[in-house]
Parts: sequence; structure tokens; C-alpha cells
Amino acid sequence: MKRIKVAELLQGTALGQEVLLKGWVRTKRGNKFVNFIAVNDGSTINTIQVVADVQQFNEESLKDITTGACVAVTGTLVESQGKGQSVEIQAKIIEVIGLADPETYPLQKKGHSLEFLREIAHLRPRTNTFGAVFRIRHAMSYAVHKYFNDKGFYYVQTPIITGSDAEGAGQMFRVTTLDVANPPKTETGAVDFSQDFFGKTTNLTVSGQLEGEVAAMALGEIYTFGPTFRAENSNTTRHLAEFWMIEPEMAFYDLADNMELAEDFLKFLVLYALNNCKDDLQFLNDMYDKELLNRLNFVVNNNFERLEYTQAVEILKTAKQKFEYPVEWGTDLQSEHERYLVEKHFKKPVILINYPKHIKAFYMKQNEDGKTVRAMDVLFPGIGEIIGGSQREENYEKLAARIQEMGIHAEELWWYLELRKFGTAPHAGFGLGFERLILFVTGMGNIRDVIPFPRFPKSAEF
Repeated sequence: MKRIKVAELLQGTALGQEVLLKGWVRTKRGNKFVNFIAVNDGSTINTIQVVADVQQFNEESLKDITTGACVAVTGTLVESQGKGQSVEIQAKIIEVIGLADPETYPLQKKGHSLEFLREIAHLRPRTNTFGAVFRIRHAMSYAVHKYFNDKGFYYVQTPIITGSDAEGAGQMFRVTTLDVANPPKTETGAVDFSQDFFGKTTNLTVSGQLEGEVAAMALGEIYTFGPTFRAENSNTTRHLAEFWMIEPEMAFYDLADNMELAEDFLKFLVLYALNNCKDDLQFLNDMYDKELLNRLNFVVNNNFERLEYTQAVEILKTAKQKFEYPVEWGTDLQSEHERYLVEKHFKKPVILINYPKHIKAFYMKQNEDGKTVRAMDVLFPGIGEIIGGSQREENYEKLAARIQEMGIHAEELWWYLELRKFGTAPHAGFGLGFERLILFVTGMGNIRDVIPFPRFPKSAEF
């Protein structure tokens, strides 16, 4: 007999039929006459109740059915007599596939802190919370690919190992096959990376953008969606050392086109979650964040405000609210400033544009004023910046001068500069941190709780 998933069983289409269920026991309760076993298989946040007649099975055969055990149940799907579910299974055969020692199984029927669950990342997907988060993460992954595919974008896989620093920040993980205890040296005593695997220094990428621009200059509209890495010694609730980035790059787009695409993209993703993850979102709304659904609808139902950085600074300087970090023209805005603009002042998502060039990356197109660049940040309620992007500098001389001005090694970016020599074109793009998106959509408070195996300083356990 073919197994039927819990999500399908709960729809009741197999009512009156003999069915086969396989899953993990969440709870077992009952008396000397009957046992009620709640089983979940990951297909939905909901469990299905299995009713076992004690006389039919005898107490001895039921003793191994404990929380965490894996079971196969054959029985008849019937209308439920109890409250809280419409159908249940009257068990005929129950086979314990995998035992779970009740004395040592850590996920007993009680509340567990999220901090504790991070310590057992190999088991936390079995909880309601993380089952919901990871199903939503899957749905958002699919929605990303669907959106861009339907728009005619091409998915490009950019390299994970790179010889250049896309951000110019230098916080990168080195990739090497050299003996770290005894590396080869040059005559000057420096490590001789010419003897390394790639014949030069290489790192894990912080962004697929630069290579994405290469593809956009041939295919027109592309996107990347892959892992990125940053060796930043940060233990905040918003930073990871390994995370996933979605980075579209579009030929012939200017800043206005870029903003329009970012708004449409984000609204599509949030609406997709609302329409396809209802049970999981309702659970997270009820258990963790009573305003979650309101916030998601807030994004879908409001047009995003376009705002110049200079105007934003003036608004913040005259705000009646006191900020921890002072605001002056030329400073990078903090999360508290961004959330004030979204939640208090405009009461809608905000796209900030035209930032001072000295606080932004080298590749952003310079404005005529010589002080600002055509950058954009999309700001969301509860989270602040969720997207960062810009129109890219397509002028060879200006880009080369900016690279030199920022002390970046131009020889590492010769190919990037050559894009501006051979058929250059206006183009733009942005980056959406996938975990930031999941943080917003789920309402979770810590980014370590929206990725299956978080990587952060002093932690690579699983």
C-alpha cells in the first residue's frame, strides 16, 4: 500500500478507506481502553490523530510508541469524534520503525527555548516552529525562481570561490590548499600563493554581483541565487557568516527601473507566502508575533515611498523621537532610523535613494553633483533594510578612478573594467539577503533561526 501524507489525509478525500501513514509521534495520551497518538510527517504543521484500541494491541505492544518514535500506521480514515480535527485514523496495525528513548529524547511535550533548540539543530526541524519556518523557506525559494522565470530572467550560477572582493571590505574567508603550519615563502618571507591550488589568493565570495553583471551584459536580465560568505566577527541577531543572496542584474535599467522591479518582486514574494503558507504563518502569528500577518499585508497593500537620502536626514533630524545614534548628512543610517521612517513617519515601506558616495560601494553610478551615487535601499517595518542596490557605473574612466580612490587592487578587476570598454551599457541591480526575507516573512527574532544550520563566530557544529 502506498503511503499517504498527513496534509492529504486531513483533506478527507480518502474517508472510509484503508490508508497507510508514516511519520513521527508528537504525543501519546489515553487510558487503559484507548490510546490517542498524534503523528506528524512534515507535510503540514498539523498532526493527524491515530486511535489505538488497547485491547486490540495490548499495552505491551504500545509501550514503544513514545514521543519522537517513527511509526507506520495502517488503518481506516474516519470522521473524528473529538474536537480539533475533522478526521482520524482507526488503527489496525502499528509498526514502530525507529525507537526514541523517552529518557533521553530532548523534544518532550514542553516549551523549549530557541537558544536550546539551536544546540540540537539536528532535531529542531521536528518542532512546530522550525517545521513552519523551513516550509516557508522552501516556498520562498520556489517563489523567487518562479518570479524571475515568469519575467524572462535567466538564472546564472556565479562562482563561490573568487579572486576578487565585490564589496571592497576585505572580510572574506580564504580558500587554500597550502600547509598552514609550513606554507611556502617568497624571498621576502611572504606566503607564496603562486604555489597554491589556483596560483593566487582566493576567497569565498561575498556576492555574485560582479559576475552577474558579466552575464547581464550578454543575456540582458539575469539573477543569481546562491550562498555567500562574510568573515565578520559579529554576533548580532541580524548577521551570519554563511547566508544566501538573490541578486538580479539588468542591462538597460536605470535607478527608477530598479526600484520598480524591487517593489514588484517583494510584493510578489510576500503575497505568495500569504496565499500558500497560511497554516504555518497563522501558527507563527499566534505563537511568536501577533502583528506578523498585519505586517505582511501592510507591505502588499501599500505603495513604497521613494525618498532622497538628503530628505530622510532632514526628517530624522527634526523627529521628536530620540535616537541612540545621531544623524548627520554623510552618516550611514542605522536600523532605528530606517524603522522610524517606515513605521512612524510614512507608515509604508520606503525606498531611500542617492546616498553619499563615500559610504557606498565603488561600483555605484556617480551622480552629477559629485557627492552622491545612484544607490537604493528598500526599508521594511520591523527589520529596516531588506534590499540594497544601485544603478552601476558604466563609465570606464569614472569606475577606474573610483577603484583607485578606494585603494582597491585594479588588477583583480581587469575583466570587470573591460565590460566598460567593450559595448558598455547602462545597467542596474540589487541584492536581497534571503535570510533577511525569511526573517521578515516568519516574524522570527534571530537570523540564526531561519536557516537550517547557522554559521556564526565560533559555531560550525552541524
